[in-house]
Amino acid sequence: MLYRPNSEGSRVVEEYARDFQRLRGRQIDLVNLNTREGSAVASLYDMVRSPSLMVLRDDGQMVMEWQGDHLPLMNEVAGYLG
Repeated sequence: MLYRPNSEGSRVVEEYARDFQRLRGRQIDLVNLNTREGSAVASLYDMVRSPSLMVLRDDGQMVMEWQGDHLPLMNEVAGYLG
């Protein structure tokens, strides 16, 4: 998930990732958009809104993505993880 730490919505993103780990046993990697790495990932996958949540295959191919303030249901994300 691409997001901006210390922003207005950062707490919601961090809680979502923590709850997803606790409830689903899978980790959501949080990537800071304010870093060179975060900016590169956003550019590579054409993510223009924050936060952006992506499900990627092991080879880096995107399976599904969500952008903007409305985070998807955890069941929906889990369904794309396979």
